[in-house]
Amino acid sequence: MAIEREDRIAGCILGGALGDSIGSHFEGLAAVNDFALPSNLRVTDDTQLTIATCESIVETRAVSPESIANHFVRWYRERRFSGIGSSTLKALIELDAGGHWAMVGATGERSAGNGAAMRIAPIAFFLDPDVDANRQAIRDICRITHRNDEAYIGALAVLRSIRYAVDGGELNADVFTFLIDSLPDSNVRDRLIIIRGSSLTIDGYVKRFGATGYVADSVPLAILAAIRGSHVMDSIKQLVQCGGDTDTIASMFGQIFGAAHGFESLPLATINRIDGVTMIRETASNLSRTSIAT
Repeated sequence: MAIEREDRIAGCILGGALGDSIGSHFEGLAAVNDFALPSNLRVTDDTQLTIATCESIVETRAVSPESIANHFVRWYRERRFSGIGSSTLKALIELDAGGHWAMVGATGERSAGNGAAMRIAPIAFFLDPDVDANRQAIRDICRITHRNDEAYIGALAVLRSIRYAVDGGELNADVFTFLIDSLPDSNVRDRLIIIRGSSLTIDGYVKRFGATGYVADSVPLAILAAIRGSHVMDSIKQLVQCGGDTDTIASMFGQIFGAAHGFESLPLATINRIDGVTMIRETASNLSRTSIAT
């Protein structure tokens, strides 16, 4: 049975929130042996920046870097963000001070983090990266916080993974070939080449490469988990037990998995325990009813 666009969007946004709210309890820890589902499920900046992006698209009926940046500033001024990373925080502070959205993003080697990849998911339902103008818009959205090619390519890998599923592709090993053929030369692409030629599990990947906030570590891991996993909670458990940047990696995994399998693939009872789930659901519903001019 075909999965409706509305169910894919709800699966993507709520799947990301699920991974984020569970993973945030384990962020920065070493490997976790005894996993227990946290009693208090609260989302962090991974979901909050994604929701702010959705709100911009719904409000303007367009994918506008300027509007998205303005929504980020609005949330920042209202103190609605939690757990903001250093690169994103730098951008928000400078945006709040009047900086231009195209100039405030972090640059340099240390700016190849997850801040763009973790919030790009909603764009996958509106922009086709095979269209030059759309690909430029995707890059511009990334550069609001991260003016770094590797960070952009990591975000592009997440977006293309979601579009692959939305366009009818199954999450299997073919996704690796699709991404390798469509991504620019980068550390993210090189890592996907290694994964394609191996039988790495989630645990095996982390032991070899780590689960850090570096986009070339985290994005391929999230994609690997989405392709190799068959049950969302089992995969989230495996990811958080590996330690590291658990909230962002589990969130990106949840976005890809939820977009591919739809809302029905998610555990409703656990979803309903997330603080702010009503707002998140409403945002996803509004986004699914939104169309943009192309």
